[in-house]
Amino acid sequence: MASLDINGRIPPHNEDAERAILGAVLLDSKVLFEISSILTKDDFYRLGHQSLYQAMLTLNENDSSKTIDIISLTDQLKKDNLLEQCGGMAYIYSLTDSVPSTSNALYYAKIIKTQSMRRNLLNVANMLKDDSFDESKDIKDVVDDGENLLSMLASKGNVAKDYKDARDLLVPVINAIEKRTNGESRNGLASGFPKLDSYLSGGFKEQEYVVIGARPSIGKTAFALTVAINMVVRTSYKVGFLSLEMPAQSLVERALASVSRTSYSHIRTGILKNEELNQLINACDILSSKDFYIQDTPNMEATDVRTQARKMKREKDIDILFIDYIGLIQSSNTNNGLVPRHEQIASISRMLKQLTRELNIPIVVLSQVGRQSDGALPKLSDLRESGAIEQDADVVILLHRKSDSEDLIQDTEVLIAKNRNGATGKLHLGFNKEIVRFEEMLNDMSANQQPK
Repeated sequence: MASLDINGRIPPHNEDAERAILGAVLLDSKVLFEISSILTKDDFYRLGHQSLYQAMLTLNENDSSKTIDIISLTDQLKKDNLLEQCGGMAYIYSLTDSVPSTSNALYYAKIIKTQSMRRNLLNVANMLKDDSFDESKDIKDVVDDGENLLSMLASKGNVAKDYKDARDLLVPVINAIEKRTNGESRNGLASGFPKLDSYLSGGFKEQEYVVIGARPSIGKTAFALTVAINMVVRTSYKVGFLSLEMPAQSLVERALASVSRTSYSHIRTGILKNEELNQLINACDILSSKDFYIQDTPNMEATDVRTQARKMKREKDIDILFIDYIGLIQSSNTNNGLVPRHEQIASISRMLKQLTRELNIPIVVLSQVGRQSDGALPKLSDLRESGAIEQDADVVILLHRKSDSEDLIQDTEVLIAKNRNGATGKLHLGFNKEIVRFEEMLNDMSANQQPK
C-alpha cells in the first residue's frame, strides 16, 4: 500500500509506468542503456521497484554483455535476500505483461522522472516549512538553502545528453562560424574596446569568471562601469551591477557623466551650464530606455550576493553581472571568526565561479591587488587575500598607471594576465578624469602589439 505524506495524501507516482519500464528491461536488455542516464533507483516510488531496478544495474555493471532476464534477475535478488521484498517470482513474471511496447521505454522513464521530481519538490517544501518555524536558524540561510536545493532539483531534471559523433557536428559548427563571421550571431559580449575584445576572442563569454584587479584609486570601478555602460548603450545588453562600495545614486551620476560627456565634478557640485543640462537630459533619455540594474547594499554576505544574482537573472534575464568588489563580500560562515579571511575569500570565489555556470552568464568581479605592486605592473600573484581568485578566474585583467599625472587623459596599462580560452597581452587605454570614463587613446601605444 502506498504511504501517505504529512498532509494525508499519496505522494505523486505512477506505478504502471514503473512496472512497464522494469518489464521492458526484462524483454530487451538494451532498454537499460537508454534509461540508466535518466533514472536512478531513488526515482522509483515503490521500494520493491527500487530494489528490482538496482539489481538490474548491478547485473549490468558486473557484465554488460550478459542478458538481463527473469532468471538472472531473480538469482541476483536471491543473493541480496531481496526477492520477497520485490514481490516474489510471480510478481516479477507479471512485469512483462505490463509492457505495451519496449519502444516506449524512454517515454515511461520520463514519466517516472517527473513524478520523482514532484516528490522531491514536496520534500524540499516541507523541509523549508519546518526550517521557517525554527527560530534558531537564520532566515537568510534558510532562503539560501532553499534556492540551492531548488537549483539542484532543476538540474537533476535535465535528461543526460547522449554522446555525439563529431562528423554530425561539422555542418552545424561551420554554419555557426559563418554566422559569427557575418555578424549574425553573438561571439561574446563586446566591451566596447576593440583591442580588448580581440584578446577575449570577441568579448566576455557565457560562464566565464572574470576578475579585474588594481590598486586603490587606479579606476577599477570606473573601468567596470565604462564597460557596463558600453554594453548597455551600444549593444543594448541587459547588465546587472552589484555595488558593495558605492551607492547606486553615485553610480548613476557617473553613468550620466560618461554618456553625456559632462564634467563629473560639475554634476556633483550642481554648477552646470545650460548646454550641460541639455546633455544630461539627452543622456537620461538614452539610459531610461536601457536595461541596467543596480543593487547597492554594502557588506553583503555571500548568500545575499547569490540571491540577488539569481533574482536579476530570473526576473530581468541579465546578460552579464558586475560585482564591486570581492573584498567587501562577507562570508556566510566564519565559525565565529575562526575561519581565516583567505579561506573565506577562497570560498566566496568558488561560489562565484559556480554561479557563472548556474546562471550561464559572465560574472565580472573587481579585486584589489597587494601593496607590493605599488609603482610596478601588478602580477597575478598580487591579487589580495587569496590565491584562489587567481586559480578560479577564467580571465584576469590588471590595471596600472605609472604616475597620477595632471593630464586630463591618463595613460593606463591594461594587462590581460590570464585568459583560459584566449590570448594574453597588454593594451593602453586613457582614463578621462573629467567624465570618469576609460577611452581608447588617439596615440595607442599598444597598437602594434598582438595578442599572444
